[in-house]
Amino acid sequence: MAITRRDFLNGVAVTIAAGLTPLEWVRATGKGNAFIDGNYYPPALTGLRGNHPGSFEMAHALGREQKHFDINPPPVEEEYDLVIVGGGISGLAAGCFWRQVAGQNSRILILDNHDDFGGHAKRNEFTSSGKKLLGYGGSEAFQSPAHNFSPEVQKLMETVGVSVTRLKESFDVNFYPDWQLSRGVFFDKKNFGVTKIVSGDPGRAVSDDIPPDRLNGRKIEDFINDFPLGENDRKALIDLHVRPGDYLPGMTVDEKMEWLDTHSYSEFLATKVGLSKMALLYFQQRSNDFFAIGIEGISCSDARACALPGMEGMGLPPLDGESLADLEEPYVYHFPDGNAGLARLLVRYMLPDALPGNTMEDSVLARLHYEKLDLPENTTRLRLNSTVINAANVQDGVVVTYLRDGKMHRVRGKNTIMAGYNMMIPYLVPEMPEQQQADLKLNVKAPLVYTNVMVKNWQAFKQLGVHEFYSPAAPYSRVKLDYPVSIGGYQHPASPDDPMVIHMVYVPTYPGSNLSAREQFRLGRAYLLGTTFAAHEEMIRSQLQEMFGSTGFDNQRDISAITVNRWAHGYAYYANSLFDDMDKMPEIIERARQPVGRIAIANSDSDWSAYAHTAIDQAWRAVNELKDMG
Repeated sequence: MAITRRDFLNGVAVTIAAGLTPLEWVRATGKGNAFIDGNYYPPALTGLRGNHPGSFEMAHALGREQKHFDINPPPVEEEYDLVIVGGGISGLAAGCFWRQVAGQNSRILILDNHDDFGGHAKRNEFTSSGKKLLGYGGSEAFQSPAHNFSPEVQKLMETVGVSVTRLKESFDVNFYPDWQLSRGVFFDKKNFGVTKIVSGDPGRAVSDDIPPDRLNGRKIEDFINDFPLGENDRKALIDLHVRPGDYLPGMTVDEKMEWLDTHSYSEFLATKVGLSKMALLYFQQRSNDFFAIGIEGISCSDARACALPGMEGMGLPPLDGESLADLEEPYVYHFPDGNAGLARLLVRYMLPDALPGNTMEDSVLARLHYEKLDLPENTTRLRLNSTVINAANVQDGVVVTYLRDGKMHRVRGKNTIMAGYNMMIPYLVPEMPEQQQADLKLNVKAPLVYTNVMVKNWQAFKQLGVHEFYSPAAPYSRVKLDYPVSIGGYQHPASPDDPMVIHMVYVPTYPGSNLSAREQFRLGRAYLLGTTFAAHEEMIRSQLQEMFGSTGFDNQRDISAITVNRWAHGYAYYANSLFDDMDKMPEIIERARQPVGRIAIANSDSDWSAYAHTAIDQAWRAVNELKDMG
């Protein structure tokens, strides 16, 4: 059964015509801004989400097409103490921090161009036989909180009711191991000549949620010997894992570290280890999920931090503290809807009437009242579907101009925080120094797709003995059963006969292109923006059918819903020693986030680090920069 592209607005199922977004349909009905009523509920929308149609066109007109809005600007309609541009985790955290430093009655307006708040922290909801299933459409979990959470992050978590201890307790790390499931590899016929599933991967993983002694892995030799590769290639892979040598002989430790920083893992495997193209292909997409680029785009040092093999026998110093924490601290601090759970609690703190309840647990299943986000009586207002096109310092603050419902609006804030994608800020704040504009434009975000597929049961995974697949060459490099989290009345599917959300990760990359990370990201972004939901659906169905067809899986019968979270602007760019002068990066990062008048800059982009805790830390910095101005 093909899935019709259907979105639900005002309780009505509407088949979206080609080229017509849900927002455009609402405009066509004449409802305008008033359509945010009790039935407006973006988490339940399926189809193409993330950077959805209607959320980016005006921004691209400014940034890519260099268009200018030269019409006579309207008068200032509203006055606020703080206007925040961007309703992701950083923007929401900035609102919470501002209330703490400026008072609960300080007037705040948060503007966001999407139809839902949270930025990459997007909640996906599905319903099967009356039961709600949750998925995460972006920001996944808290990364190594014991090591990474600053006092400010910890305090904000406590303030809004997040307990990392209780999150950890709600994550059943033994669930899949108890079902005798392991990790496995999917070799596709197109690239390996045969379709083959190999279970029992014994390898450790960065950001691992499974205890090392519960992987249900086989001996590495037995695991690799099942690969559809020639005998010499299998032997070379076994040697790399079991008997790694010193592949940089004659170098000092410092020379080795320098070489590893400045050469790709792909080059290392090809030229130093001597793997063939087919053996090397096994590793090609191992870095896609964590870095949003293939192994030709990450340094050997980054590969080492991801526990990829080959550097154990080279006498290298220990990993740095953050990398070690990512490998050793369990990756179990996860809401069923990912960090959307945090975003909803940040909203509850500022707008308690919008999300009923009082605890982290009771927030999970509570329905958020979107119609209460932007009421005139609110001291904090959160306004969706609003694309900012200009922010300008004036004598008494900052005038922010935005487009909503096809109309231009202007508001004035005594202060403003730009908490959206940092590479857009030069186009929105043209008064900033040219060097700062150039620095901001260097942060080219990585494109990626988080797809959630609701299936009628997960017997196919059980039959194959695998709960999570890595694919070296198929479009989706990661295909996994949803994290086993039960919290606040929400119950993870208990049996392979139950409906389940499959989480899939696709990153458009260009191996063999010799392109830099930024160049690959730009190409990938263009590809994603030009790819229809129908094309995504075909890619998803085709891969799942090849993976699970041997179990009796039928993609037409067994798939109930598909939500494609397309992030053309995904992970914040991180300083990459293959392509960047690392000695200059701290100065570039610091210069890029300097305030411009009473306009401060937040978002995880402003620290070049794609984590929720980074987004919060940068919000704290931005709020205090404005506070210190008096």
